[in-house]
Amino acid sequence: MRTWFVTGGTPGGFGLVYAEAALKQGDQVVVTARRPSELQEWAEPHGDRVLVLQLDVTDAEQVRAAVKTAEERFGGIDVLVNNAGRGWFGSVEGAPDETIRRTFDLNLFAVVEVIRAVLPGMRARGDGWIVNMSSVAGLVGAQGFGYYSAAKFALEGLSETLRHEIEPFGVRVLVVEPGAFRTKAFAGFQNEPVNETVDAYVPLVEGVKAAFVEHDGKQEGDPERGVQAVISAMNAPVPPQRIVLGNSGYDVVVAMHENALVELRANEKLSRGADF
Repeated sequence: MRTWFVTGGTPGGFGLVYAEAALKQGDQVVVTARRPSELQEWAEPHGDRVLVLQLDVTDAEQVRAAVKTAEERFGGIDVLVNNAGRGWFGSVEGAPDETIRRTFDLNLFAVVEVIRAVLPGMRARGDGWIVNMSSVAGLVGAQGFGYYSAAKFALEGLSETLRHEIEPFGVRVLVVEPGAFRTKAFAGFQNEPVNETVDAYVPLVEGVKAAFVEHDGKQEGDPERGVQAVISAMNAPVPPQRIVLGNSGYDVVVAMHENALVELRANEKLSRGADF
């Protein structure tokens, strides 16, 4: 029996889908959320196999306290799912400073805090999984969502380095890159204000918001199938380093890599000519 620690357990998101999949295979789960009362009814049927904790992942002290509580309750954490995260609208030039900072605080620095709190126990046991929920936007930039993309790009790079550093200790890293999935992620955008500070970008940002609102409830991705794909990847004889989820996301990422390779080779002479 493994113990999972899942951040971002708000109902309607990937977090609870991970938790339910883990429970279905006989594991036990710690689920964190800013508003744990929303999870009370969900958790009750699972009894002692579920521990719901209040956690704002941007608060380092709360992170350390939650991890300590989880380890004391279940004896250790075997699988960490860094699922908490979200983005805000805004152009690169005109997004308010507050938006930029909270985007990185939630999508990057909070992930770092959780990883650093969980890793000592995993290293001591010589085993563990860290599953970092990135995004297709962490590989392909998204207009009007540039700082979310930037934070996810940073998470990708962090995960690459982390993978090499902790592999000798028996701890593995999987980066998950979903496209558009039918969670409640788009639901809050309807009432999200456009706080763009540069008028020239207002039409772009408003168009991005409208696209999200219009697509809410119509996303092609099935969260349950997505999580099953992640678990299958973790259980593979040779687990992948990353997995893209969803048809449209897969196509976009493949095209990006193919175009990048064409461009790289087209400029090979320039690249190789830069050495002494």
